Parts: sequence; structure tokens; C-alpha cells
Amino acid sequence: MVDPEVTPTPPPEPEPPSKEELRLAMKAFRKRFKLTRLDDESRMGYGPMSSGQQSGIVAITPPDQFSDAVWKELANQGKLKYDGGGLYSLVES
Repeated sequence: MVDPEVTPTPPPEPEPPSKEELRLAMKAFRKRFKLTRLDDESRMGYGPMSSGQQSGIVAITPPDQFSDAVWKELANQGKLKYDGGGLYSLVES
């Protein structure tokens, strides 16, 4: 039987990410985004002697060295946009 006077304590709320952690995560995201686009543009068919197409990559999976809470917080702050399926994109300002 369950004692009605004993209520289970809820799990503690996780601590929100620090400003420094958010800054580092945003820096890592921008770098990964830039490198992913450059890698895509370095394929055959892109370049100055071709039709001049640019990368069609608009969203990436964020670096996994930061927790999901960090990416959700950056999306809540409007710095990133969640595009579904674990993909995030930069918000144009």
C-alpha cells in the first residue's frame, strides 16, 4: 500500500545552460554550418567555371558536444530555428 502522507519528490529541474555555454554552442554551430556548406560547394558542378550554383544546405544537425537543452534554448531565444527531424538553421537577422 502507498502511504498517502508520503508524496514522491519530483525530480529536480535541470539547470539552464549558462551564457558562456550558449555562446560556445552558437560559435560551434556557425562553424559546422559554414564547413558543411563549403564541403557541399566543393563537389563537381560548383565553382567559378560552372553555372555558379551555391549550396542548397539550409539546416544541419547541431554539434553533439552540447546537449539538446542548449539547442532548444538557442531556438527559444530566436538565434536558431528548429526545422524538425533534429535539424536547426540560422535565423537571418
